[in-house]
Amino acid sequence: MDKLRRVLSGQEENEELGLTAQVLDASSLSYSTRVKWFVICFAGGILCSILGSALLFLPNGIKLFAVFYTLGNIAALSSTCFLMGPLKQLKRMFEPTRLIATIVMLLCLVLTLCAVFWWHKKGLAIIFCIMQFLAMTWYSISYIPFARDAVMKCFTT
Repeated sequence: MDKLRRVLSGQEENEELGLTAQVLDASSLSYSTRVKWFVICFAGGILCSILGSALLFLPNGIKLFAVFYTLGNIAALSSTCFLMGPLKQLKRMFEPTRLIATIVMLLCLVLTLCAVFWWHKKGLAIIFCIMQFLAMTWYSISYIPFARDAVMKCFTT
């Protein structure tokens, strides 16, 4: 009967993932620790992004800007792993409602660094950073109910 209840509520675990889930549950952090590390990681991400923006105006600062801005976005994105756990975070990132925003965001993270270090195209790096910001914003508001609809209404009326 318990198995039927878990299946109907969507909590059925795959046999292979059962051991992984047990290991993760056994090593889970307390709620207050999760919130503290979320705040630390998110604040660190914001700090890196602001520092990267400030470094943009230094000579050859585009490389530092791209690295710090990208690291800031990665830190801010990974901060939510502390709240919901890494596996659940990955599952939710690749849900159909967030799939395009996730792919664009991850692609822009990589392309920003490629533009700076391999292609040596400063303008392209700035464009990819702007795309990072837009994709991260679109991804973030996907977690707020009806937020995407509200944003779309602002731009269509």
